[in-house]
Amino acid sequence: QVRLVESGGGLVQAGESLKLSCVFSENIFSFVHMSWYRQAPGKQRELVARVMYGGSTKYADSVKGRFTISRDIAGRMLSLQLNSLKPEDTAVYFCNVRQTVEQNWWGKGTLVTVSS
Repeated sequence: QVRLVESGGGLVQAGESLKLSCVFSENIFSFVHMSWYRQAPGKQRELVARVMYGGSTKYADSVKGRFTISRDIAGRMLSLQLNSLKPEDTAVYFCNVRQTVEQNWWGKGTLVTVSS
């Protein structure tokens, strides 16, 4: 089983930036997609950003132009750059890697709090 550990969350003011990182317990070179999700209090978990094996990316409409997903070529880390943060971005952010239909890994999350 692959372990994912997120870091980089914290308390920031609106308009500021953060960079989230997700470190894998082993190198991952074969996968379907890698993603960041978030879950705000009282809401369902939602997809924020995804990078496919071929390199294409997709973003939630609410974060387009502000967030950027990337992965390192060594296959050990997934990142999410969060710019121009808004109070509505406050949530726990989770890293996800789907290697196969059966192999779907999740981290425990990192909390991002944006004050107005």
